[in-house]
Amino acid sequence: MVSDETGLPDGFDPATGRNIKWIAPLGTETYSTPVISDGKVFIGTNNERPRDPRHKGDRGVLLCLNEKDGTLCWQLVVPKFIPMRFRDWPKTGICSPATVEADRVYIVSNRGEVMCLDIEGMANGNDGPYKDESRHITPAGEDLIGITPKDADILWLFDMQSELGVHQHDSAHSSILLHGDYLYVNTSNGLDDKHTHIPATDAPSLIVLDKKTGRLIAKDGERIGPRIFHSTWSSPAMGTVDGRSLVFFCGGDGVCYAFEALQSPPATGKLKKVWRFDCDPAAPKENVHQYVRNHNESPSNVKSMPVFHNGRLYVTYGGDIWWGKNQAWLKCFRAAGTGDITASAELWTYPVERHCCSTPAVHNGLVFVADCGRMIHCVDAETGKPYWTHQTKGDMWASTLVADGKVYVGTRRGDFWVLAASKDKKEISSIKLDGPIHASPIAANGVLYVATMKNLYAIEGSTR
Repeated sequence: MVSDETGLPDGFDPATGRNIKWIAPLGTETYSTPVISDGKVFIGTNNERPRDPRHKGDRGVLLCLNEKDGTLCWQLVVPKFIPMRFRDWPKTGICSPATVEADRVYIVSNRGEVMCLDIEGMANGNDGPYKDESRHITPAGEDLIGITPKDADILWLFDMQSELGVHQHDSAHSSILLHGDYLYVNTSNGLDDKHTHIPATDAPSLIVLDKKTGRLIAKDGERIGPRIFHSTWSSPAMGTVDGRSLVFFCGGDGVCYAFEALQSPPATGKLKKVWRFDCDPAAPKENVHQYVRNHNESPSNVKSMPVFHNGRLYVTYGGDIWWGKNQAWLKCFRAAGTGDITASAELWTYPVERHCCSTPAVHNGLVFVADCGRMIHCVDAETGKPYWTHQTKGDMWASTLVADGKVYVGTRRGDFWVLAASKDKKEISSIKLDGPIHASPIAANGVLYVATMKNLYAIEGSTR
């Protein structure tokens, strides 16, 4: 959540058009952060404002837009996982952000499918080996919908639910980590519909696929399933520790794991664990689901990504937003060691306000993070000492973006904040947008991208 982009705006005004490059309509619910690559913008949403009248009703959608003007290049449309309400929540759309490398786009659909897409869509033909796009975009029992140049071209598909027995909960979500020939994917394994137990206790939480073929290469062997309090929504990250590439992954059990990054397929089919760090060791560890709906005592979980910086990891964790305790924290610990490093690696812990979904941004010795208690925090990256907090008008699920000397973040009440990225608190501007903001802001090629539930704003600095 740190960008080297410069010339970004201090503020903007959709009503007058000040600093607005373009505004693109989305669906009615958008949780996916935009990703910009090769002249295109990728963002997940729903189908409540259809781009194509052939696709009627609730769907997951990935839009590919033109970076210059926000017009549609193509879209991936995925029918809902019906009738499983708690496995593919109504109208949430595709929540996962895209991962792009060269002419390939990797995404996790609302149905828990890992897909490799052609960056040009069907405009350059239906490449393979997957050729059944017409069947895929058509809901079961309906006449096949034909394919047009505005549709996505699926190159391969791996269904985590049918292949691994994963029981995703509420929605599938993973920001896919790409390293070498491999994709590291969070499976979103979680609770049953009644929130009483984990149906797929033996299903993996983290898997590795071959990026060229979609073949399963490895999975974690930690059997995290029984300890998942709600679901598994944290995405993997990576860093180099003592000359070794490690994959950092926070499970639905509130534990951060480090695995050796793969150089070749492991003979065992399992990732090699290097260490584990329990973010909340004092929390309940047995029969965890008896604490569902307990807002005073419960296990912790992690919804944000772990951030690796200067040999340290920064993680936000705490009680589940809907079902757990209210307390939440930002923790910093050393990323070195082997085995259980819970007692030896911790450096500091900083309490935030209530629950926290946001990935922290670490820059110039400072950590910026937002929370569900309507607070933006700035703390010292070395010591955890607080420098300032800023009260907003709404709780925040989005993460802070640090870029061009500024901190950008939006709230679920539709307020977008710009503050100085320094230890001295300075509010630069606050802009009221058309609705809730769940996606994190992104900067690319001198442009700031801000997605509300209904619209994607491309905002450029006044000097451009």
